Amino acid sequence: MREGFRKELKDLKNEVVGIGRSIIETTNESVRALVDGDVDLAEKVIAADPEIDARCLAIEEHSLEIIATQFPVARDLRLLHSLGYMSMHLERMGDLAVNIAKAARRTAERVGPQTLYDLIQAQGNLVHRVLEAMLEALDNVDLDLARKLPELDEPIDHLFKQFFRELARLQDEEDIEWASQMVLASRYLERIADHAVDVGERITYMVTGEFEQSVDAVPAHHAKTEKSPENR
Repeated sequence: MREGFRKELKDLKNEVVGIGRSIIETTNESVRALVDGDVDLAEKVIAADPEIDARCLAIEEHSLEIIATQFPVARDLRLLHSLGYMSMHLERMGDLAVNIAKAARRTAERVGPQTLYDLIQAQGNLVHRVLEAMLEALDNVDLDLARKLPELDEPIDHLFKQFFRELARLQDEEDIEWASQMVLASRYLERIADHAVDVGERITYMVTGEFEQSVDAVPAHHAKTEKSPENR
């Protein structure tokens, strides 16, 4: 009986890691769609979102089912609660990737300054690194790596601020309209990384039973702010 329970926990954790892999792919594709002006790729990202949402919801439901039927305690209970919590953040990351894809759809007809494309790509590369580290920390239960995520997030925040300096140099009204979509995309990438940092904190809690919240953690009351009206 307990062997089956252990397998169920392992399978649930593996599914969360699998969703994380899908989020990495989706985020990479949304950035590529924005940089390349690839509308077809943007539509692919948008179309994949319902499946990610469904998988994340299934994690929450399965976690609750196991808690209700198996009565786990201590570390097992923290694991189940944490996996449900992580799935919520993964779902929001997917929403943010969709917002980037929608920005790509809006800007595909307009070619802007190469500097901002380069900044978006650089930020996307850094977000990819953070997401990979997040999944590695979860998969290997690596506390040192989980605690390093805020440090990996810092350069992403700096690039987001740099967007405003570049924006101030634009004079043409059409350029400014285009750049505003790019700034929003940069903001969405920053938020994806922030969610990854929050997942890292939950990994620490899952193992130690103690919260170690960083200043960049995503506040709970921001739960449904990811699907911003301007990008629906």
